[in-house]
Amino acid sequence: MARYTGAVCRLCRRYGEKLYLKGDRCFGPKCAFTRRPTPPGQTSQRRRKVSDRGLQLREKQRARVFYGLLEKQFRSYYDEALRKTGVTGEILVRVLESRLDNVVYRLGLADSRAQARQLVRHGHISLNEKKTDIPSAQVKIGDQIGFTPAGAKTEYAKILQETLKSKQAPVAWLSLDLTATKGRKISEPTLEQAEAFFDPNVIVEYYSR
Repeated sequence: MARYTGAVCRLCRRYGEKLYLKGDRCFGPKCAFTRRPTPPGQTSQRRRKVSDRGLQLREKQRARVFYGLLEKQFRSYYDEALRKTGVTGEILVRVLESRLDNVVYRLGLADSRAQARQLVRHGHISLNEKKTDIPSAQVKIGDQIGFTPAGAKTEYAKILQETLKSKQAPVAWLSLDLTATKGRKISEPTLEQAEAFFDPNVIVEYYSR
């Protein structure tokens, strides 16, 4: 499947928000957004008024880039949220947060969603003790996430066991066993717990037109 392969720091600058796409680098002085927060490309002295539709599009693009998805994939998540009973925006965030690659990142098993997606793709992550190489797999309440036997033997997993001790605890809707390097989903994520840099209600308005 097609995937954006350009400089991800340009995406943060384009959407005017630090999206933490490069892991630890985003927290240090080398962060491109910190050094140069202006949009990429030639700057213009002329101010252009952005329409409501343009603002909605930017919000949708920001969310799509935040989770590392293509348009077709992101739209399918919106359609899924629309079919379910409840507030569409909140359901959309819940579905996006429950992706396996995002859960691996939220647990601290990866420094970024891109790295988490790579770990899953390479077969290093297990879901309920079964190897799962599908980053979009939905994690349900009670599901257990960890390394496969082969993944636990990698040099990355061995180093991770030491670095996890110095990392912050995972979000409230996940639990992590540092000794076994395994996590579990204990509840559904709320909008506040998702710490999203976008307004899902604006995205719903964009697709509703």
